[in-house]
Amino acid sequence: MSGGGPNLRERRRAETRRLIQSWAMRLFVERGYDATTVNDVARASGVSPMTVYRHFPTKEDLVLHDRYDDLLAERVAARPADEPAVLRIGRTLVDATRSLVGPAEGATSAERDLLLARLRLMVDTPALRARHLDSQYATQKAVVDALLGDTPDPEAEFRAQVATGACLAAMHVALVRWAREDGRPDLPGLIAAALAAAFDDDFG
Repeated sequence: MSGGGPNLRERRRAETRRLIQSWAMRLFVERGYDATTVNDVARASGVSPMTVYRHFPTKEDLVLHDRYDDLLAERVAARPADEPAVLRIGRTLVDATRSLVGPAEGATSAERDLLLARLRLMVDTPALRARHLDSQYATQKAVVDALLGDTPDPEAEFRAQVATGACLAAMHVALVRWAREDGRPDLPGLIAAALAAAFDDDFG
């Protein structure tokens, strides 16, 4: 039997990755990022340190790793090609966030709680703030590649990079405010408002 979904091994790998990251975030919040070692995470997760490193090559990856780049790239590619790039990217960011954390005030989910914890650590931990720039670059590249398709040219790539970088910068401001306010605001609405402030258009 074949299909497009993940096979059993992939599902088990994903479950192990989620388990390790969930324990890592719990320990980082309780003890502090710098005070928690990879060995601590391995013991709490019930796996070996080698297994942790197999899924997360560095300690920073325990916080920064996510699956959002592929999700964003797929959704950008699926939007109408004749839509202005800023709207195509910005509306994707809002819609993808809504599907991830939900729109309702006071709503809770495992994904939402994980995102909030990750953002708090990224805002408050200097080493993570520095590595976050690399993570942002990877996100930008995934979105730019989705915009360009198979036939990029230097000018189109330049414009796509500008549009993507500007949209991600606006989203970052919204994410930081959301984290500072303990996740109380509606995050998709906050991202839409940040994009509207930057580009004077409707991203809702």
